[in-house]
Amino acid sequence: MADKDVGSNRPLTQDVLKQHLFYDPETGIFTRLISESNRSVCGSDAGGYGCQGYYRVSLLGRRYYAHRLAWFYMTGRWPARQIDHINGIKDDNRFCNLREATATLNAANVGRKATNKSGFKNVNFDARSGRWLARARINGKRVNLGLYDTPEAAYAAFCGSARRGHGAFFHP
Repeated sequence: MADKDVGSNRPLTQDVLKQHLFYDPETGIFTRLISESNRSVCGSDAGGYGCQGYYRVSLLGRRYYAHRLAWFYMTGRWPARQIDHINGIKDDNRFCNLREATATLNAANVGRKATNKSGFKNVNFDARSGRWLARARINGKRVNLGLYDTPEAAYAAFCGSARRGHGAFFHP
C-alpha cells in the first residue's frame, strides 16, 4: 500500500507522524499536535468515520485508516498485510486490539451478517430438506458441513470447523 504524503514522492515517516499527531495506545485516539487548518487544530481529535465504519485520520492532505496509522506509529513500519481488530469492533483502535492478518484470517474474524435470519453465523435454513445447513470457507472454498435438526447443532459444526481452520482469528 502506498502510504505517502500528498504532493511528494516521500513516504510518511514515523518521525513526521509523531511531530503532527499523538496516539494513545490505551484509548486508540489520535490527537493533533500541530494545527494544519481552521478545522484541524492543535489538541483536537484527529479523525472521523469513513466508509464501512472505520475511523480515518487526515494528515498532511492525505487520509489514513486509523488502525494502519496506529500500527505504523507503534512499530515504525507499515503493515505488510491487513490489520485485524481482534474484538471485531471497527473503530476500536487500541493497540492491544490490533494485529496483522492475511485477508483470509481477517475475514474469519467477522461476526454474523445483519441479514442473517437463523441467529447464528454461517447457518441457514434449507427449505428443500427442512433442516439447518452449516457452511464454512476452507482454503478459499465454500464447503457445506452438513444438515442438522436444529440451528444450534449446525452452528456447533461450523464453530468446530472454524476453530480448527482459523484458531485465534475465529470470531463466533
